Amino acid sequence: MAKKTKRDIIVIGGGLAGLTAALHLANNNCRVCLIEKNEYPNHKVCGEYVSNEVLPYLNSLGIDPFSVGAIKISKFEITDSKGFPLKAILPLGGFGISRYALDNLLFESLKNKAEVIFDTVEKVTFEENHFSVTTQRNNILKADFVIGAFGKRSNMDTFLDRKFMKNNSPWLAVKAHYEYDLSEDTVALHNFNGGYCGLSKTETNAVNACYLATFKSFKKYGVIDAFQKRELSKNPHLDKFFNEAKPIFKKPLTISQISFQKKEPVKNHIFMLGDSAGLIHPLCGNGMAMAIKSAQIFSEMFLEAFQKDNFDRTKLEEEYTAQWRNEFEGRLKTGRFIQRILMDPFASKAGFSLAKIIPSLLPKLIEKTHGSPTR
Repeated sequence: MAKKTKRDIIVIGGGLAGLTAALHLANNNCRVCLIEKNEYPNHKVCGEYVSNEVLPYLNSLGIDPFSVGAIKISKFEITDSKGFPLKAILPLGGFGISRYALDNLLFESLKNKAEVIFDTVEKVTFEENHFSVTTQRNNILKADFVIGAFGKRSNMDTFLDRKFMKNNSPWLAVKAHYEYDLSEDTVALHNFNGGYCGLSKTETNAVNACYLATFKSFKKYGVIDAFQKRELSKNPHLDKFFNEAKPIFKKPLTISQISFQKKEPVKNHIFMLGDSAGLIHPLCGNGMAMAIKSAQIFSEMFLEAFQKDNFDRTKLEEEYTAQWRNEFEGRLKTGRFIQRILMDPFASKAGFSLAKIIPSLLPKLIEKTHGSPTR
């Protein structure tokens, strides 16, 4: 699609939140420009399980994950670092799909409806109630509004001088796909000393293995293979997996300096979506759905004002912040609470014992990190 000189909104970042918001807005006659640094399709470090809470919304946008082979998931299994298991039925259920497939599905639906530029944003300025966005390739784009959907940690966070960027984060993440005989209907979370590893099937029948670890636990070994063989393998379920599973990727994907600190839903008049606004611990298995849900919250709010041609920027910013916090703050607090328990050996042992005695406890915790299905 040819560039337009005048845009209603620029979306910085083409992950789940950015793509979904761009598609929703473009479907409703907004002049949208999405800027993404990498062409599609591509793999990303991600748990690749999506709660059904966002399925009706995706369907309303014309997106059907099952059309590209998404796997239905209804069961959850979690083990402590010694391999003691707890199992539960997922209250809503969900589906397994790679970011390679889901992001590309959204992009294919969007590309003929909006302007898409593959470039890196370096600068955003806001003057006289309008934005100017400068990219690495010297594109200078102008719009009335900007969405920040650039992920967990970006050069844009540094440019915007966001508080969490001043603090080092102790977390790193590793992800790869494997050939392995895993139950299709189950998402599993296996704990180990210093982190936890999620396993679930994707649309190609490959198993996505994605784990989060503290840098402190990883640095004793220095390389991924040694860390997996000597630390993750202390959990018998992970020992079996990494001994028997056949890697599909040439090498795992990694990211570091992942921050779970509080972030602002709006910064310098930029509306933050997805991980840019706040990141839930992967152990809760719901980051992908939260990114999509944040796009829905913003898009519906924005379109209500857009269709009336009645924009009060301050009011929109306050309303989005309030809606975002109402929807997600409780989930994030629960995620931080669960993470603290699992990372403490004594608290983890007590928690697993309690959940064994009270089987309803685990489904209730899952519900606390998930929302309700909405169209």
